Amino acid sequence: MSQDTQPLSPQDALVAVMIATSVSDENIRTSELVTIERIVNHLPVFADYDADHVRTMANLVFDLFEEEDGLDALFGLVDEALPEHLHETAYALCCDVAAADGRLTEEELRMLQEMRYQLDIPRLHAAAIERGARARHLTV
Repeated sequence: MSQDTQPLSPQDALVAVMIATSVSDENIRTSELVTIERIVNHLPVFADYDADHVRTMANLVFDLFEEEDGLDALFGLVDEALPEHLHETAYALCCDVAAADGRLTEEELRMLQEMRYQLDIPRLHAAAIERGARARHLTV
């Protein structure tokens, strides 16, 4: 892992968990990638973020997921880089990525459950965040 010498920024951590959510079902959908790109290009938390770094974070996540304890390693990096006040933001962004294609796979649901646990998101807060993501991604 080439990132050992350079710690992740909070924005890197947010991108990494969004990518991890997308690849959790081993099927990266275009709608999920477009959602990540839209989020990075438009949300204030990414105002000073170099969007070219998304590819670097994707490669990091892919490399970590090749390892046996890769998910634990990812959450360790995220825990170091992500301030607590951005934990709910991270969860909300991951919910948007998971909902982007209009369906949630069992793997995505497990990833979101693990994320809730790792980020210590209270269940009621998580339910509100999930409901908001669902509402934003409904179709006519």
